[in-house]
Amino acid sequence: MLRLFRGNRPGFPHVCGCILIVLATGCLQAAESPREQTRPHGRRVPVPLDAIRVDDGDTIKILWKDEPVEVVRILGIDTPETQHIEHDLPFDQPFGPEATAFAQGVFAMAERVELLRAATVDPYDRTLGYVFVNDRNYSVLVLQARLAVETVSVFGDNGFPREAADCLRAAEAAGPVPFEPPYLFRRRMREVARQMRAEGRLPPKRSDR
Repeated sequence: MLRLFRGNRPGFPHVCGCILIVLATGCLQAAESPREQTRPHGRRVPVPLDAIRVDDGDTIKILWKDEPVEVVRILGIDTPETQHIEHDLPFDQPFGPEATAFAQGVFAMAERVELLRAATVDPYDRTLGYVFVNDRNYSVLVLQARLAVETVSVFGDNGFPREAADCLRAAEAAGPVPFEPPYLFRRRMREVARQMRAEGRLPPKRSDR
């Protein structure tokens, strides 16, 4: 077989290699294709105030009465992390608790909350969407408070150009944030968690998670 490839059909291995690369790329793209949002999307929907639970500065949970719990990853922002052992985050990031407290305060004072879902969910099946509190874009509020970095520059507008543009303007006006980019912190903490797990030193899961 090797003699056939090398002698009689010198171009065949290259062709096979190209085919395999194309097939592998196609499979990878298919695996990474975004999944469609099955809940109503593309328009604002009201959210009961007593159904909202703040997870951290950029993630909330909605406890719908007759539907499964919906985890919402808020678009346009990335806030500093808080301890989530289950996500390999053994420690709070500086300003992570402050970002969470900011979200808790905003939603506690809300008179009206609406959710604008994107057409797709993220790889963890979380809803992607903008949240409006008293008709104000929450992402803009937390950017103005300098407790988040904008993510529009990296991930695009997710089908919401006006809301995304508002985030970009808010981030530019707010200026540099006083914390490490959260994605870098997450990358470092994955290695820390791996080492701590190997040594049996991971702290217990928080009781309120």
